[in-house]
Amino acid sequence: MEESILDFIPEIPVSDAVESFMDWLTGTFAFLFDSIQSFGKFVMEGMTDLLILIPPVLFILIIAAAAFFASGKKFGLAAFAIVGLWFVQNQGLWEDLMNTITLVIISSLISIVIGVPVGIWMAKSKWANTIITPILDLMQTMPAFVYLIPAVAFFGIGMVPGVFASVIFALPPTVRFTNLGIRQVPEELVEASESFGSTGSQKLFKVELPLAKSTIMAGINQTVMLALSMVVIASMIGAPGLGSEVLSALQRAQVGTGFVSGLSLVILAIVMDRLTQKLTK
Repeated sequence: MEESILDFIPEIPVSDAVESFMDWLTGTFAFLFDSIQSFGKFVMEGMTDLLILIPPVLFILIIAAAAFFASGKKFGLAAFAIVGLWFVQNQGLWEDLMNTITLVIISSLISIVIGVPVGIWMAKSKWANTIITPILDLMQTMPAFVYLIPAVAFFGIGMVPGVFASVIFALPPTVRFTNLGIRQVPEELVEASESFGSTGSQKLFKVELPLAKSTIMAGINQTVMLALSMVVIASMIGAPGLGSEVLSALQRAQVGTGFVSGLSLVILAIVMDRLTQKLTK
């Protein structure tokens, strides 16, 4: 086999460089990662314990009431929430459901807290938009399993690395939709607010964000769904919840158990998706 000119180019030591950088990072900031791990574990376990303390009947009624009023006092979504959540409780998966809800809520909140300001920054700054856009492209195109590698390196196993991986995976929609929503605000309205002497913060909070609200909420809806889609993948690094039941069923070839756990995830996804959509409207 003839050699090509490419065979004479030495291999670029990307793998060794990344390994060295990760070793330095985890060694230098071990105290920080340990603190985040301890604090995150405390918060998430506390939130899960609090949710478990709520009687299932009361929890189901609260979600049904929220669905009823969010949907304009229509019974369809409320009835589905009652039947679906009752099914999860009936199958003995209530505690796993609470763990999953904790992971999704924490991941979504962190993504929103980071994503909305970054999206505003991108809308206001051309160079920020130029730099951050390819980073978001990388975050969205990178296979989800790859996020587990730095998550485990930084935080070990458990719910905290699961949240870390979920945030990376779920963050881009909120950033992109916030950026898009603010850029779509009519220039005439922005100029009118400036002519009345509005400051930058007044223009942002009283004109741009209110008008971009529906677009931003659409991004938040996508973020919640992406965080939920990471539940099964996060279970591979020890995150508890319905995802761990699906993974266990897969490993043991338990079709029935896997079907029930997967169906419970579908029920939760539908309820959360419809609720966030109705709240957007």
